Amino acid sequence: MSRSVSHSNKTVGGLNVWNRLADQWALVTGASAGLGAEFARQLASRGMHLVLVARRGELMSELAQELHTKHGTRCEIIVADLSDPAEPKRILDEIAAKGISIELLVNNAGFGVVGEVENAKVDRLLQLIRLNISALTELTYRLLPAMLERGHGAILNVSSLSAFQPVAYMGTYAASKAFVLHFSEALHCELKDRGITVTAVCPGVTRTNFFDIAGAPGWLQKHSSLSVEPVVKSALNAIARRRQFVVPGWRNFLLTLLVRIASRRRVVKESTRFFRPRRNAPK
Repeated sequence: MSRSVSHSNKTVGGLNVWNRLADQWALVTGASAGLGAEFARQLASRGMHLVLVARRGELMSELAQELHTKHGTRCEIIVADLSDPAEPKRILDEIAAKGISIELLVNNAGFGVVGEVENAKVDRLLQLIRLNISALTELTYRLLPAMLERGHGAILNVSSLSAFQPVAYMGTYAASKAFVLHFSEALHCELKDRGITVTAVCPGVTRTNFFDIAGAPGWLQKHSSLSVEPVVKSALNAIARRRQFVVPGWRNFLLTLLVRIASRRRVVKESTRFFRPRRNAPK
């Protein structure tokens, strides 16, 4: 079946990045919906084959069929919960057994939790840390040796606008995304001259089910947001330009500058206006 491929014009050192990545394999975590599914769609349109990882196998099967029909994309599906410490290695062992070399890793899987301290579900917060930090770190370090041996590869880590500041009532989530940003920036510096691109994408409010899962249903409808398409496009363009990080949306980028100017006390105090959980009115 002939492939339908739409390439970006971004070049690095005279080489069209997406020409090099065409017919190579990308591993996308959290691929069943939201940003992960959109990463899969846009990477398929650029000619890549995909290893899709998430908990919901049926949704990934539907996505794989869509991408194969539209682009001729080969997809491997691995159902896994990456908050389980045993899963990252199992996933990579399964990929290796299939003889697949990962050229692009998209660490997208993650979730947030909104809530007051007295109502904190500690097990849920620890699950967040394992997924947002531990799994991302393990997948990155386990895939890097092969990339370094080949002398090329790319890693895209999904951070957040909240990585630039502490966020009250979402403290664990914001801290986890600060880790992702700082980790990515450090690796970018270490690896940029060795053929490996590491980029962090830091989206602001995006139209996904993030806030419903986080425990703030309806929050998205009350605030301005970006759709998943421009966020993913911005991230992929940043890879092609070998950017250290990217903040999709000019308003979001301005916010990152404002929080650097304001005092840290003021910044975190302002965050309480947005994420303080609403208490139920007495009956």
